Amino acid sequence: MSWAAQNIAPSRDRRGQPLLRRGFIWVAVYLVLLVLPLVVAAVGERPPARAFWVEFSVALGFVGLAMMVLQFVVSARIRTFTAPFGIDVVLQYHRQIGLVAIVFVLVHPLILAAERSWSLLNPLEAGWPQAAGMLAIAGLLVQAGVTLWRAQLRIPYGYWHLSHAAIAVAILAFSYAHIVLAGPYLDTTWKAWLWAAMAGAVIVLVIYARVIKPVRMLRYPYRVAAVHEERGKSWTLELEPEGHERLHFRPGQFAWLTLGRNPFLSEEHPFSLASPPRDESGTLHFTIKEAGDFTTRVKDTPVGTRAYIDGPYGAFTFERFPAPGYVFLAGGIGITPIMSMLRSLAADGDQRPLLLFNANPTWEDVTYREEFDELQQQLNLQVVHVLEKPPEDWQGESGFVNADILDRHLPGNRQVYQYFICGPPPMLEAVREGLLDLGIPLSQIQIEEFVLA
Repeated sequence: MSWAAQNIAPSRDRRGQPLLRRGFIWVAVYLVLLVLPLVVAAVGERPPARAFWVEFSVALGFVGLAMMVLQFVVSARIRTFTAPFGIDVVLQYHRQIGLVAIVFVLVHPLILAAERSWSLLNPLEAGWPQAAGMLAIAGLLVQAGVTLWRAQLRIPYGYWHLSHAAIAVAILAFSYAHIVLAGPYLDTTWKAWLWAAMAGAVIVLVIYARVIKPVRMLRYPYRVAAVHEERGKSWTLELEPEGHERLHFRPGQFAWLTLGRNPFLSEEHPFSLASPPRDESGTLHFTIKEAGDFTTRVKDTPVGTRAYIDGPYGAFTFERFPAPGYVFLAGGIGITPIMSMLRSLAADGDQRPLLLFNANPTWEDVTYREEFDELQQQLNLQVVHVLEKPPEDWQGESGFVNADILDRHLPGNRQVYQYFICGPPPMLEAVREGLLDLGIPLSQIQIEEFVLA
């Protein structure tokens, strides 16, 4: 197949199904479910005519509630749903749409209070329906604050992950109680059953994420075979499958890693896979940089420790974006998914032109530094190291990756390449803007976020 034919072919999943078509279907289903509560409320008998702003506030409340219910679908890591978009994109959407839902839900009681009485905002005076609604709103505000400022509050990821799910369930419970107690829109049996079905769907999703998935993971355990120190205060965990075949993933994807006796109570964390996917031994490599709480303890993991994997996830892989050549841009430990891609290309004997910009604070911080020499012998690869604090005799690029550095090294036919960027948020934005300034189409720039939560 020619390159032109590959470029226009739709991206497909492992079963050969077009991902773009599936993505459109899921977006359409999502939008239908988003407005479904409004449609249900409008069908059948309705309460006596009320002021426009009262009805408008009720509509905002219904849409906000639908957004919250759908958050459970978005965050459940259902592969058939996340595959067309990449779970990193889905989780970023989960974060942003959560803020939108809070605005919708907050405006709902404010309009009602302005139209009727500000005493509606006082749960002690307004009664049980309003009290339930106020508790749901309080939970939403706590949820948003803890999520947005988790790092500043120094809340460990594991504790945040567990509390996030528990608070979300409480918010939905109070919201449902508010509708049942206050809503004239549940005046018929079928509407009551429909809302009960929505509540049941949330319970099913929670059971799927918290029970069914861990049970599945128990069937495919791994053990820590080795722990290697890397440059840049990083450590590589080697995991061997126990009694099952290797994990099937695409180069550049990531997975949630759990270290411990079982996946129910042990905390899980997302890390990129650094190994090539077609390693017949099935050994998985995760290179993890010391950055606080869990990551600082990785180096002390005893060999033989039981491990579990939930994955693979992500769309950050060259296999989804065929091109005549690739440009990789890594910042620090952002080299990990890119290393998986380079190792995979080397294993396949691929000789397409490759260019890697690798940004690090110092020369000693360059993770996998020695392996780059080997890869340049196996691949048609050029490596450009960019050091923030270079040594005195440094002859390479220094400072931060910008449009000038990119322009000096990018090939003349740069517009036909695909670009993969992974690193800290400031670097992602700066490099993306630099590429756009050099005329690289946005559709050819793929970005992997460091932080998913």
